[in-house]
Amino acid sequence: MDAPDCDPHRLERTYRQFTTVNRLVSGWRRLYRERIRPRLSPDVPTTMLDIGFGGGDIPRSLARWAARDGLALALTAIDPDERAILHVRGLPASDVRFEQATSADLVARGDRFDIVISNHLLHHLDERELDSLLADSLALSRHLVIHNDLSRRHLGYRLYAAATAPLARGSFVHQDGLLSIRRSYRPAELRAQVPPGWQVAPAFPQRLLLTHDRVER
Repeated sequence: MDAPDCDPHRLERTYRQFTTVNRLVSGWRRLYRERIRPRLSPDVPTTMLDIGFGGGDIPRSLARWAARDGLALALTAIDPDERAILHVRGLPASDVRFEQATSADLVARGDRFDIVISNHLLHHLDERELDSLLADSLALSRHLVIHNDLSRRHLGYRLYAAATAPLARGSFVHQDGLLSIRRSYRPAELRAQVPPGWQVAPAFPQRLLLTHDRVER
């Protein structure tokens, strides 16, 4: 789906299926309860940036959960792919501000956020791109950074392959998901790649959390 000339109809279906896939495997509901919600206030807005929003379902869910809890969350989501922007423009209105941009663009204009997050982004990056993302994340974040990604395991690969096989013809969820698992890190591999100050922790199910927290450290 990263190919610029991929089938636009399959890509659109893939974006829409991200909602279900992320609900089942990404663990953001738990991350919201345990790591994000305790930092939010009903009175003073907390600012958050989502880097590489893809289908837009993660920031939309976070905004909805915060609103239901009566907490103030001002959420910006960026993606450099124009196709992602076109997709979210076709969704029902939300409180998320979507923008076609890179993290480097926001650093250049001096933007800052209380919390910076990403979902399923790390495994798309080579070593130089990962270094740039982490530097940008620290430049953009006042407090907490959470990069939530897959963890490479044989069992998870086989389970995902079986669960998504029926979707193989209609979207990229099956093929690209398997490729993403193959590209993803094991915990020791990611620890070896990141600078001091970053924490790598496994999470359920088959997840890796790469975090940096200026408040707790």
